[in-house]
Amino acid sequence: MGKVMLVTGASRGIGAATARLAAARGYDVGVNYLRNRAAAEALVAEIARAGVRALALQADVSAEGEVARMFDAVQRALGPVAALVNNAGILERQMRMEDMTLERFERVLAANLTGSFLCAREAVRRMSTRRGGAGGAIVNVSSMAARLGAPGEYVDYAAAKGAIDALTVGLAKEVARDGIRVNAVRPGLIYTEIHASGGEPGRVERLKDAVPLGRGGQPEEVARAILWLASDEASYVTGSFVDVSGGR
Repeated sequence: MGKVMLVTGASRGIGAATARLAAARGYDVGVNYLRNRAAAEALVAEIARAGVRALALQADVSAEGEVARMFDAVQRALGPVAALVNNAGILERQMRMEDMTLERFERVLAANLTGSFLCAREAVRRMSTRRGGAGGAIVNVSSMAARLGAPGEYVDYAAAKGAIDALTVGLAKEVARDGIRVNAVRPGLIYTEIHASGGEPGRVERLKDAVPLGRGGQPEEVARAILWLASDEASYVTGSFVDVSGGR
């Protein structure tokens, strides 16, 4: 039986790439999704064909009760979670902050920040050696937007990811003696479907020439950094960030 990794927002993009790579590295995988059940179940079937256990888990990560039920379901079916990847997140349509409604701002923070807080809290409660757990690793998916601000497009998203960075540092220091490491990746311009939900499917193509490496990134390139941070190869790494941004 392998260690168990729970990946939120795993039905597409970086989350799906992370789940696939985790399975290839020997993890049993919890595949969380919000609405796209067909994609999540197809990914679980793909992983299962490779001889690895996987489970599709519908849950809104911004809903406290649903998060607790998700962790319970993973533990019953696969075993205790050894690694959590906080990947679930959303973008809304590109716009200036002065035109944003409070409802939009709260939706973006709920999905990107509150969800990461709730999942990390549940993971700590179960992983902490102080509470009888075996320790573990948490990897938060932040964004280069946390440093660049996303002006004129997604200041709300950037603000949520900036808060994720602070959460990563603070929680890492808080639970280091509890056998839990907490780190984050900051993806840059990555070819995923999230850009379409922001209203510009071709955003990476438009901006790729500003990337020092001269191209956009692939989800698998982010997944490799996530799996390294979750692994024992990063055993002395906590409260740290890996920018997967082509130098941007």
